[in-house]
Amino acid sequence: MTRQPIDLLAFSELPAPVYFRYADFDAHRFAASHTHPWGTLEYSSHGVLHMEIGGQRYLSPPQYALWVPPNLEHSFYSDQPVNYRAVCLAPQVCQALPQQACTLAISDILKAILKDFAARDVKIPERAADIRLAQVLVDQLQQAPMQACYLPYASSPGLLGLLETLQANPGDNRPLAHWAAQLHVSERTLARQFVRELGMSFGEWRQRQRFLASIEALDSARSVQEIAFDMGYSTGSAFIAMFQRQAGCTPEQYRRSHLGPR
Repeated sequence: MTRQPIDLLAFSELPAPVYFRYADFDAHRFAASHTHPWGTLEYSSHGVLHMEIGGQRYLSPPQYALWVPPNLEHSFYSDQPVNYRAVCLAPQVCQALPQQACTLAISDILKAILKDFAARDVKIPERAADIRLAQVLVDQLQQAPMQACYLPYASSPGLLGLLETLQANPGDNRPLAHWAAQLHVSERTLARQFVRELGMSFGEWRQRQRFLASIEALDSARSVQEIAFDMGYSTGSAFIAMFQRQAGCTPEQYRRSHLGPR
């Protein structure tokens, strides 16, 4: 599939301290690596964001957003259709926000403001009520819990190869002991390597990867039961329970609320 480029903002500086951008991107769209003097909150109200920021890969589901500080090199790629939302902040507004790229757990208030502004195509808040809402949004950003990365990647070649294998086949149920044998280390050594390099266990990383893959799979015509089997679950109920823990809703509820308007 040929990748199609995304038009970047043609500003040397923002036309307002807080500027909003909205777009519905089809699958296989990309933005080449670039920088700009403003910071950006990158958010997908539907779909998984795939970005590389400062040389590190990030994947982010709709409960989270990615923060890109000013002048930090980044790129974007969409495997599946994405409802893209961006909040661009002038350098002076970024001073109270993280100085490094990170994943932010965004509040329902922030998501509601973004949804409202997108529905009305508000790019620059000009009405008094919209200016106040934009300030609330910035306040919510400053309070958002920060994570290093929702689905981190390894730096060591052996572990990175394992993660890429699991990402290519989310339904692979082979246990940690199998992968330890493949890498010629003990199971305990590999378990410790996961925690040391990724900050989470093998089981947690694999579950997060399956959740991200299932979000993209829900954009297809496949049934929830079929997706459950594709993700390595022996029953639909076990898959639904995992999805609900991660998303706060069932797969069918996600489909209705996120995919219905598309």
